[in-house]
Amino acid sequence: MEKIVILGSTGSIGCNVLEVIKLHKEKYKVFALIANKNVDLLTQQCVDFEPEFVIALNQDANQQLKKNLLALNLKTIVLDDEKSLDWLASHKDTATVISAIVGAAGLKPTMAAVNSGKKILLANKETLVMAGELFVKAVKKSNAILIPIDSEHNAILQVLPQNKKMNYKSNGIRKILLTASGGPFRTFSKEELKHVTPKEALKHPNWLMGKKITIDSATMMNKGLEIIEACWLFDIPACDIEVVIHPQSIIHSLVEYIDGSTLAQLGNPDMRTPIAYALSHPERIESGVSGLDLIKTKRLDFEAPDLDKFPCLGLAYKALLIGQSAPTILNAANEVAVDAFLVESITFNQIAELIEFCMSTMKPQPLDSIETVLEVDSKTRQLALSWINSQNITS
Repeated sequence: MEKIVILGSTGSIGCNVLEVIKLHKEKYKVFALIANKNVDLLTQQCVDFEPEFVIALNQDANQQLKKNLLALNLKTIVLDDEKSLDWLASHKDTATVISAIVGAAGLKPTMAAVNSGKKILLANKETLVMAGELFVKAVKKSNAILIPIDSEHNAILQVLPQNKKMNYKSNGIRKILLTASGGPFRTFSKEELKHVTPKEALKHPNWLMGKKITIDSATMMNKGLEIIEACWLFDIPACDIEVVIHPQSIIHSLVEYIDGSTLAQLGNPDMRTPIAYALSHPERIESGVSGLDLIKTKRLDFEAPDLDKFPCLGLAYKALLIGQSAPTILNAANEVAVDAFLVESITFNQIAELIEFCMSTMKPQPLDSIETVLEVDSKTRQLALSWINSQNITS
């Protein structure tokens, strides 16, 4: 039985992972659950899956979790120290680690899993954006197995030849096409975008996701992060990655081969599909998702992205072109900007302004260690917060 650690069990990805595992309890055993502060849901997950270990990163939530499990007479051990994340992610009794903690917080435990040679199911795209070169080198050195959960990258994996490595050079690929729904503001004018609210931005037309990734989808930064992620996952240059707006979110990505063939993976927009494939790769298991009804779907539309209305996408390409620490700066500035937008400290359009300011202000530098990555991340966040404060003072 395959023992699994879930980093971020109460988020949308974590919950979907557990839904799939519930269908295959004879195959998979939850070894540890890690979440932030949703103590009620985390408690219920402990009841349902009886993990050996659990931790809530929020201290108050973790204390309440201890009380809850004690009252329920559960044997699950509640860990206290945040350093326990690395210990759990690299534990000798586990085979698979689901990396689904949102943002930079997922970097260190995911690296711990990689260095231990685990199978990593990666939903935390920020890990590859922040430290792509270091991460990929560590995967090769430890012989870890890296499988993407993101629907777009998982789709690419599904249409690559399964008997070869995940890179385009040996597979006869001409280019990769990443599809994007366009988010809730696809048809908005640039003027209308100035006035959108967090409530409006959190209403994604197709996917049910966490707040951060939903805002990223609205700004199209999510697709920008996925471009960077695809470069490292599949060893492909940015110039061979094309973004296509596909409002229905039925085609999750396409691969164009040198013979003129274009292969696509289609399915209903439900994260349980890529999760099930990632868990069982290269085999397939039941996910709980119904098949695609093409008659009901009726049509599939495509259009080019508007980089003028959604400059975050262009900033991601720019970060890749600059290289070194530029993607790390991009990611940190974006995380701060999204948080600020959600509490209405900045406007929707100022998200891109803030990211561009940080990228133009901070000098790119080589990333020779995780400590350097985290230092760049910290400095960028400080710079971003000072920019937000200056905007609020002048306004």
